[in-house]
Amino acid sequence: MLVTGGLMRSISPSRAVAFEVLEAAANGAYASDALRDRSVSLNARDASLAAQIVFGSLRFQRQLDYLIELYSGRKAPTLDLLILVALRGAIFQLRYLDRIPPHAAVHDSVEYVKVRKRAAAGFANAVLRKVNRSPVRWPEEATELSIPEWLLARWKSHFGVDAARQIARAALEEPAAYIRVPPGAALPAGVEVQSTEVEGAFRLLSPLKGGMRLQDIGSQSIVPLLELSPGQTYLDLCSAPGNKTLQALETPLNLAIACDVSERRVREIPPACPRMVLDATETLPFAAKFDRIFIDAPCSGTGTLARNPEIKWRLEEPELGRFRERQIAIVERALEVLAPAGKLVYATCSLEKEENEDVIAAVRRNCPEIRMERDLWRLPGRDEGDGFYAAVLARALS
Repeated sequence: MLVTGGLMRSISPSRAVAFEVLEAAANGAYASDALRDRSVSLNARDASLAAQIVFGSLRFQRQLDYLIELYSGRKAPTLDLLILVALRGAIFQLRYLDRIPPHAAVHDSVEYVKVRKRAAAGFANAVLRKVNRSPVRWPEEATELSIPEWLLARWKSHFGVDAARQIARAALEEPAAYIRVPPGAALPAGVEVQSTEVEGAFRLLSPLKGGMRLQDIGSQSIVPLLELSPGQTYLDLCSAPGNKTLQALETPLNLAIACDVSERRVREIPPACPRMVLDATETLPFAAKFDRIFIDAPCSGTGTLARNPEIKWRLEEPELGRFRERQIAIVERALEVLAPAGKLVYATCSLEKEENEDVIAAVRRNCPEIRMERDLWRLPGRDEGDGFYAAVLARALS
């Protein structure tokens, strides 16, 4: 649904865009992509508010749906998507944001409904007039943490109760912004940053400037596992948008090649080294062997829920194995072009064993000459930034 001129005149541009993006996300779009596309015409202030409403409503969606039921007496899933989106966005502003005039949040939400479904405007208005900031006793832990019960139960089984709760709470926080500054390079002028435990990773404390690329600290912590040395050859599979490729190129390599299955995504990779479009599940078109290979594998992304909160409402437990065969195939094809003394790092931003330990176990069964040197977890809430799993593979010594 495109925002019409009439709708844009009747409510604030920021809220019009936010509600439109929330509808798009509920219909399968990625919120960050939809928000970027629809915020082009907004000024910085309106774009910031639209982003707050979108990501806040998605992070706290389970809480918001409980509040809708509390104030309306109707089950959230029975409501039209249009009404549900407007109520979620409004209640988020009324209860979770401090500097939003309540009348503006209510008016714009009701008007959004009125333009599309006039008969429901009275219902939306009646519900929103009941909203207050009184403490609420959540019915169970999953609602309190705004996470699907099955996902919280998996994390408790895998990581322990306390760690699972930390992961879920971290997904409710707005993620910090990080940039990459190669060791020895000068910090960007006029930018306020704070150093972190990961060399070259800086927490950004001021607005992002043109020409700067954001790169999460969790992402930056994985490339050092490759133990790159000058003069080595390097293959980066599944490399778009290229942040880890650029990080690897901080080491003066003899050859580096960045690949991705999507031509559009390959164009996102900066032209700092040769780039190729290829399907890494098929035999790779390289005669030479590579000293280091990096695989940032396609996955469910459950380690990135703070920045991609729609994933937790979209993902179903039976789907967690859908990438497994592809992940295994990518690793096995990569091992065919790994030099005898080389190392391969397999990584995902998933917290699920089907996409991590199970993949590595299957590869080791299929390729007994391969050993795992080490693996590690970065868990949201315990570690800064997104969640990651990584495993370092090498050929067993004969």
